[in-house]
Amino acid sequence: MGTKIKTHKGTKKRFRLSATGKAMHRSSGTSHLAKGLTKKRRRNLRGTTALDSVMEPTIHAALNGYSN
Repeated sequence: MGTKIKTHKGTKKRFRLSATGKAMHRSSGTSHLAKGLTKKRRRNLRGTTALDSVMEPTIHAALNGYSN
């Protein structure tokens, strides 16, 4: 009897898969010291963005098909 492949929990917390299978992540630079940024920059950093397609296979392998 074999063992199951485990999901990488750090990856699970930082990324999620969209309905089309793209890896989505939060923008960096918003946790603190954001007062120095312009309002436009802060607004554009809100929400999630798609990860670069080069990194997608790595994220998919770490998540093992797990979708939030």
